[in-house]
Amino acid sequence: MIDARNGVSRFLALGGALCGAFVALVTIAIPAAHAASGNGHDGAPLAIRDIHVQSRQTFSYTCASGKTFKVSYFNASNGQSFALVPVDGRKVLLVGVVAASGVKYVGDRYAWWTKGPGGDLYDTMADPNAKPIVAGCATIMR
Repeated sequence: MIDARNGVSRFLALGGALCGAFVALVTIAIPAAHAASGNGHDGAPLAIRDIHVQSRQTFSYTCASGKTFKVSYFNASNGQSFALVPVDGRKVLLVGVVAASGVKYVGDRYAWWTKGPGGDLYDTMADPNAKPIVAGCATIMR
């Protein structure tokens, strides 16, 4: 179990109760990425205080550039969803948000936007008209 109480309690003491849930995710992003990075904890369930993960699925993707990688998806009992996406040699925990179509996950400065079996990775700090940093990714079916 990943316990982010220390970081969250310090934040809440500063009067940030409104954003407490978001900060809890940011606080656990590094430990969660480490826990799911294949360092002997790959099969361990992801647990975040007050957010209980019901299911985890991992899919392999291949992209138009030839790049391949795995994304793990977590669905919580409270209806939230998360994706653990590799970016620049590290795994980034992204949170599912409302999207016009498909499923969009955001966090740090990235957005992983899936539509059906495909997905694209965006740098949200880039020009709004910029192309995805990884595009044309499709689930590898076996």
